[in-house]
Amino acid sequence: MVKIVLDAGHGVLTPGKQTPDGEKEWMFNNEVLLAAQAKLEMYDKVELLRVDDPTGKTDVPLKMRTDYANAWKADVYLSFHHNANTGVWGDWGGVETYTFDGNGSNSNADKLAKLIQPRLVRAMGLRDRGVRKKNLHVLRETKMPAVLVEGGFMDSRTDIEALRNPQRLKAQGETIAEAVIAYYQLKKKSSTTSTINASKTFRLVTGTFLSKEDAEVSADRLRKQHGWTVYVKEES
Repeated sequence: MVKIVLDAGHGVLTPGKQTPDGEKEWMFNNEVLLAAQAKLEMYDKVELLRVDDPTGKTDVPLKMRTDYANAWKADVYLSFHHNANTGVWGDWGGVETYTFDGNGSNSNADKLAKLIQPRLVRAMGLRDRGVRKKNLHVLRETKMPAVLVEGGFMDSRTDIEALRNPQRLKAQGETIAEAVIAYYQLKKKSSTTSTINASKTFRLVTGTFLSKEDAEVSADRLRKQHGWTVYVKEES
């Protein structure tokens, strides 16, 4: 079983976390998380825990988020974010994936980040800012491999078009999930197209004939073609 923590950064009311036009970062983060969640739920032996407020109304404290993850004994922590530079429109931009920079940095987190980053670049169609290291709470205080994804700049004239595109955000979430799927070699759940109910049996009726001879000829044909047990019964 692979236990995966999902974390949409901040909340709707977190001060300053928005585009110059007032679009909230959490809204972008949440769309990406939901796409990743939907993808991961298609795979076997996966458990998911969301540590932010799914409504976005509360910015769950960072310590509480990492405490949840640690107490749950998660295998990996995924934090979804979108960047900002000055808070006014500019020409910067790009996507990046972070792991912890400091003592106790996790090599498995680095490996996962290297799987995520090229996929992220393709999904968003934005500049590649690479895999980076930073001393951030959710990367430092987690006891499992943790990565933080910045899926583009909210105050970038170029990036904002991708962030406003629901298909791009969906692709971002799915591609992050795909990196996790590849890393842990997860197997897709098998789909069951029919259910066998052993308590019931069913009879095949092939037709009604005017003479017993005609019925026997048809019955004999079915026996030869299919190997079925076929008998002729006279209707009363």
